[in-house]
Amino acid sequence: MKYYEEITIKRPRNEVVEKFSNPDNMKHWQEGFIFMKPINGEPGADGSQNLLKYKMGKREIEMKETVLKNNLPNEYMATYEAKGVYNFQRNRFLQTPEDHTKWISENEFRFSGFMKVIGFVMPGAFKKQSRKYMQDFKAFVENDKSVLNE
Repeated sequence: MKYYEEITIKRPRNEVVEKFSNPDNMKHWQEGFIFMKPINGEPGADGSQNLLKYKMGKREIEMKETVLKNNLPNEYMATYEAKGVYNFQRNRFLQTPEDHTKWISENEFRFSGFMKVIGFVMPGAFKKQSRKYMQDFKAFVENDKSVLNE
């Protein structure tokens, strides 16, 4: 399953990318985020890996992030692997003529085991979650609004 999302953030690209690339900010725009722990390589560098943990509903989910390409402020590509789910993500940050930032996120999901059923029955749930993270990030950058305060 592949899809594409984009959002315009009314802030300069350097400010947007600075907040995007700071792991301490993830708790403010990724609802359910618990922690990120480096497990291999220099954090943020190409080839580095992190363990991410989220609470989604009553379940806790762990996933491994592998940074494929960190060419910020232009682009950040990574894979995210959890039980039954493989996600490739490419994020691009473009400066607009108004000195705002267009964030373009391309996603490709592959499923195995039971998650194949979930991916087939509820494909929109993954796109909806991506969109929510992007909207929450926009609110965090533009208005200093955190999902922790909701």
